[in-house]
Amino acid sequence: MDELILEAGRGEAHYWRDLWRYRDLFTFLAWRDFIVRYKQTVFGVLWAVLRPFVTMVIFVVIFRRVANLPSQGLPYAIIVLGGLLPWQLFATVLENTGNSLVNNSHLITKIYFPRLILPASAAIVALVDFMINLAMLAAVMLWFQYLPPWKIVFLPVFTLLAVAAAAGPGLIATAMNVKYRDFRVLIPFVVQFGLYISPVGFRSSLIEERLGWFARLIYSLNPMVGVIDGFRWCIGVEPELHLGGLCISVAMIVFFLWLGLRVFRSTEKGFADVV
Repeated sequence: MDELILEAGRGEAHYWRDLWRYRDLFTFLAWRDFIVRYKQTVFGVLWAVLRPFVTMVIFVVIFRRVANLPSQGLPYAIIVLGGLLPWQLFATVLENTGNSLVNNSHLITKIYFPRLILPASAAIVALVDFMINLAMLAAVMLWFQYLPPWKIVFLPVFTLLAVAAAAGPGLIATAMNVKYRDFRVLIPFVVQFGLYISPVGFRSSLIEERLGWFARLIYSLNPMVGVIDGFRWCIGVEPELHLGGLCISVAMIVFFLWLGLRVFRSTEKGFADVV
């Protein structure tokens, strides 16, 4: 049987090992969050499909029918879903992790465990929703008789990048949310604003066509630009992977993930006192 040993001044040395020791708690919290999310709902997990489906219809009408953006002969619904699904994953992870500590304040004040387990378990629920949405994407592809290319095998890579892109800002938000509850209101606003500055309803290549290659590189400072471009490349609606933009987006993801972990760990000791 494992023993938990608390030594003064040795928290850093044992912290990452404790994450593994508390893996059962991580699994329990992730399962609990999933059950609570859809408990006593009429449509259950269909809510995970309804939200991106309605958004897809709106984007198709606005960007394809009204703005008449080019689709190069591809079903515009698949182009939109290629941007919407990774964005939806990013947004859900950010919202779930950002509120994870406040929503579990009763645990923080009672028992010891690595607090990083809470935002990590909250992110798992977003991944479950994403898997359901992938089934919807497959159904839409079947409807349009569209066969994705072999590059779809790289889809898990960009899925993990989307989670990592949200994890960094999410850790900062959840740490700040403990002390400043304004972040609980700010997170949905950031998600809504980010939806319109990310290439969800259009290809990021349009930025280069209309503003030049340098503008596209600047645009790639938005971490989700490279992720969405890569996701679309995997399902075959983006002909080429823009490596320059992808490298910039990945660099931003790594930076914010490092910053998020640093902020979270530096404030973690005081969570129980202020939550």
